[in-house]
Amino acid sequence: MADVISPNPKPIYTPPAPPPSASTVIHDHLESTTGSDRLRPIRRPALRFTSEFDSEGPFFLHKLSCKFFDNLAKFKFSFQNNINGVFFRPQLGFLTKNLSVLYDFESRNSHLRGSLQLGKNMHVRSAYNLQERLGEVEFITSFTDPSIKLQLSVPVTSVGLPRAALQFPYGEIALEQRENIKEDNEVNKVLSVGGILKCPMLNGVSTLVYDGKNLNLRYLYTDAELTFIPCVDLPSNHASFAFKRRLSLSDKLSYWYHFDSSAWSAVYKHTIGKDLKMKVGYDSMIRLCWASLWVGSEDGKVKSAPMKLKAQMMLQVPRDDVRSCALLFRVKKRWDL
Repeated sequence: MADVISPNPKPIYTPPAPPPSASTVIHDHLESTTGSDRLRPIRRPALRFTSEFDSEGPFFLHKLSCKFFDNLAKFKFSFQNNINGVFFRPQLGFLTKNLSVLYDFESRNSHLRGSLQLGKNMHVRSAYNLQERLGEVEFITSFTDPSIKLQLSVPVTSVGLPRAALQFPYGEIALEQRENIKEDNEVNKVLSVGGILKCPMLNGVSTLVYDGKNLNLRYLYTDAELTFIPCVDLPSNHASFAFKRRLSLSDKLSYWYHFDSSAWSAVYKHTIGKDLKMKVGYDSMIRLCWASLWVGSEDGKVKSAPMKLKAQMMLQVPRDDVRSCALLFRVKKRWDL
């Protein structure tokens, strides 16, 4: 009996698949690189616009800023206008990590600031005013111990010796040249020594500040609930102290007293949540009683919110003339575009 032949026999040899066409290769190449960073769509730089109104002026303050090149540089434009619609004080700024330029259109003046790191232990900072032709260059050198630094400030386009300051963990000592005016209006340049010295004492910190003429002695004691700061100025013998007490997590009381003039001031602060703060105070030197209310829609100190609103109202009531009380308020709002 003869064998039965299948109607669809399998071929003995299978030819290879044809090579892909050029269009197919290009299409596959594009798909493989679409997800990479090289063909990532270019996005518009983020814009931030801030507008603030101050009733004490009264005037409006507007700021427009833009960051680009992955936050490597920033443009900033600001101007003010009054309630009559008159614009004034326009300024344009360009800021980077090591260079900043601020141009004032009204005065036609520019302020330049720059910084540069030279090696591991040398840092250079400079500032220059083009219109007044005044500037300063600072050289800051750190030693083996990073808490010890030597700062040398050299004036630009002015005659004078540089200012030298030695910074260490417990303070600073500075040597600079100052002008001494005598009774006959004669100006003499003398070298002056000043500095700051801090040291721990009695669970607090004592600070001595000397500017070449006056000496200030201050002691600071602080803990979780109490802050006490007595202060004495020599040779004027002016003495004062500040006292701050946290009554609860939302209440705080501050008090200042000056012994030479018997002037005093007090401030009581109450916080409700994170968006509402109230303050009430009195200043005996100017005989003024005031109250302030601060409202903010921002959650704590988070700066990434798309909109931010701050409002502050202040009521000033002079003790001598209650009828001349004033209500001041300030509103600030930000838009991230």
